[in-house]
Amino acid sequence: MAGRLPGRSVATSGGNLVGLVGRDRLRRARLGAVLGAGGLALATLAQAGAASAAQPVRSSTPVAAPGSEPGATSSPAPSASIGKGEGMLQVLTFQGYVEYGAVSSRVNWLTPFERESGCVVKLDRVRTSEEMAARFARGGYDVLSAAPDLAGLLVEQGKVAPLDTALVADYRRIPKRLRELPGLREDGKVYGIPYLWGVNRVVREGDGPRGPLALYGAAPAAIRNSPLSIADAALALKGTRPQLKIKNPFQLTPAQLDAAMKLLAEGDGPDRVYWDGSLDLVRALSAERVRIAQVLPYHLDLFQRAGRPMKVLKGGPATGWVDSWMLAAKPASPNCAYRWLNWMSSARAQRPAAAWTGLAPANPEACGGRARRMCEAYHVRDDRRLRDVLFAARPARDCGGLGGECTDYADWAERWKSLRASSEPGKPRISD
Repeated sequence: MAGRLPGRSVATSGGNLVGLVGRDRLRRARLGAVLGAGGLALATLAQAGAASAAQPVRSSTPVAAPGSEPGATSSPAPSASIGKGEGMLQVLTFQGYVEYGAVSSRVNWLTPFERESGCVVKLDRVRTSEEMAARFARGGYDVLSAAPDLAGLLVEQGKVAPLDTALVADYRRIPKRLRELPGLREDGKVYGIPYLWGVNRVVREGDGPRGPLALYGAAPAAIRNSPLSIADAALALKGTRPQLKIKNPFQLTPAQLDAAMKLLAEGDGPDRVYWDGSLDLVRALSAERVRIAQVLPYHLDLFQRAGRPMKVLKGGPATGWVDSWMLAAKPASPNCAYRWLNWMSSARAQRPAAAWTGLAPANPEACGGRARRMCEAYHVRDDRRLRDVLFAARPARDCGGLGGECTDYADWAERWKSLRASSEPGKPRISD
């Protein structure tokens, strides 16, 4: 087929790719893994008022702290310094987001923190936002890393505390575009420190379909198994059906949600793959089960290194997400927690984290050494590219604080469940 190296079999090419995935140890492709099977359960937790993992805040005009740059906030009023550590810190995060050398002595950015801070970390790791929601609801955690489907929910429920960003040394090194996402603020207060981020791309191999609606046509395609994949369909409609008046693909009216679901359903069939895990996405592409797919820049880099470069479909903005560190509303160890926020926003921590996860560091100073390849793949230092990413926020009835009547995450999760349920028996659904 077109795009395959001369003389190389599919099996050999696929083997190389799978080997690269294994060596790079990408645990999950963020939106697919975070919001996959747990999407509906997470929505149920939200409706029940259960404390769940974090969800970005949306809103208001930022209030600048005295002496800070315009548009920057520090909440609450800055303190002079971080106090003496309490000795213990309870951390909740995703698999691969914090490593302590168990897999390899070279993959360890936890031990240096413990050594330098004097805070011993009790680390709990989960694979999905659903698991994180359930764990956090039990209490006892000081900090957690939250995906955008969760962060706003925690803020809304008062389960996380506003941050004194003056105590986070590298906060200003993070691009303003990421710091000031509506999903990380409310009422002029900051609730999240950006950590890692990703962007979704649509790629084709050889003479695969083209155009903004290509992913939803008749050709076999691979789509992330996530309710937030609805936003990608809405974004495609935004450029092709202006009469729908879609402004934000993550905040949709009932009519706009109906249109996005109709587009997703039109191309649905036994040949479509809904993927949760990076490894199996690569397997599907390597085996030529699909010709067009939603991928991360990490996957593009893998195929490039394997000698099977993919072509990115052009067509304006793309969706993405930012995962951020948040502080529990009543942390048992607030001083150790702030030392942790300092560490995890630094280049020393974000550099190995980006290299290990295959995601982009929020702090561009991390773009060296082992993280250089990921920074190049995500164009981390290109402000224009960053502006073109529409970062995820939790769908909300008030349209993300902008007024109007929109559908919420529970609506999206239910519609996604219905789409998957209507699939023909035996449809591929791959996961790690």
